Amino acid sequence: MAGEKMPVTSAIRVLRASGVVYTEHPYDYEEKGGTAVSARELGVDEHCVVKTLVMEDDRRRPMIVLMHGDRQVSTKELARAIGAKSVTPCSPEGAHRHSGYVVGGISPFGTRHPMPVYVEGTILDLPKIYINGGRRGFLVGMSAEDVVRILSPVSVRVAI
Repeated sequence: MAGEKMPVTSAIRVLRASGVVYTEHPYDYEEKGGTAVSARELGVDEHCVVKTLVMEDDRRRPMIVLMHGDRQVSTKELARAIGAKSVTPCSPEGAHRHSGYVVGGISPFGTRHPMPVYVEGTILDLPKIYINGGRRGFLVGMSAEDVVRILSPVSVRVAI
């Protein structure tokens, strides 16, 4: 994909409509490579690559969780933070159904269905983040302030 002209995804449409200044970063996607591969391909710190996770609570209500690429989500702490009994990752099929994106290409922008968004609070301290642009092998670089402005996420401390 590197070198290809990037398609206009639902995420890109939202960013453009919101007046976000962003940079496009295509890279060669590797199945199950995760943020380690994207960080390596882009030459950036994996801590600045933000993964978009679709999860659901014990009542099967979906949510998006934004987490540093080099960290995991404590689902126990997340459940406590949002007042749920439990939180679990969605299956790839469930994540696609809720977001409209395939796993590996899930963006928090332009999802099929509106969902609450939770962000690891330390992400908001970063001057620039790299987050999925709505397709496998495609990240966008932008300010954390723009993420807050567009998504109005709830800040949580759930990284492990």
